[in-house]
Amino acid sequence: MSSATRQSNAAARERLEALTDSTSVDLVALGADLLAVTGVLDRAVGLRRTLTDPATDGQRKADLATALLGGKIGAEALDLVSGMVRSRWAQSRDLVDAIEQLASLTEIIGADRAGSLDEVEDELFRFGRIVAANPELRSALTDGAADTAAKGELLRGLLGGKAKPQTVQLITGLVTQPRGRSLEGGLEEFSRLAAGRRDRVVALVTAAVPLSDAQKERLAASLARLVGRQVHLNIEVDPAVLGGVRVQIGDEIIEGTVASRMDGARQGLAG
Repeated sequence: MSSATRQSNAAARERLEALTDSTSVDLVALGADLLAVTGVLDRAVGLRRTLTDPATDGQRKADLATALLGGKIGAEALDLVSGMVRSRWAQSRDLVDAIEQLASLTEIIGADRAGSLDEVEDELFRFGRIVAANPELRSALTDGAADTAAKGELLRGLLGGKAKPQTVQLITGLVTQPRGRSLEGGLEEFSRLAAGRRDRVVALVTAAVPLSDAQKERLAASLARLVGRQVHLNIEVDPAVLGGVRVQIGDEIIEGTVASRMDGARQGLAG
């Protein structure tokens, strides 16, 4: 990421944070508006190039955005987008990526404000595991030739009334507007955004059996001491590990399973 894009991204996130500090802002509407703008600019290549042209005065670009989007999206979303087109972007796509991330972050902030961010993180993780275990479902959700409305209807049947509104909106946006992202990659990005909101990291824990609440608390506390930050656990049960746990935080893996120790013993005997 270029320094110009990095600085513009940081400024946009600061404006979003300041905006969402107000409890009067409708975060559901704001997230939907930003996602809609993402779709428009993703399709209109010429327009996004105009809005990111470094040779064009920032105010002129903001005026153009207002002329095109005014009355179609809320004032808060329009204010954010207008500020973003005044900034400098290394590539026109960077602007669209940033608006899309703001849309996702708005949902995360909404969940945090509602006190349900932990639940949203868990629901996103469980959805990813359900899709990974069901190739037909994954194919239906990622088929580029499939009707977008049909995908939305499928998701409503899967998640409607069973998941938090923010979870539904995040997954629906990802499935209906993937923009080159894989389903797995998009879910991981949401997880990182949610963890970043709490200044913590995500640990993928694989265990042979479900962990008790006490075990989860002890493991989270131990990992927090190890990495120096709070840790959110995503737990996957896999009988193949036999016993112990395997922990992955980013690219780092802490292997403490019986299966891994047996493999090590076998390799030692073979050597």
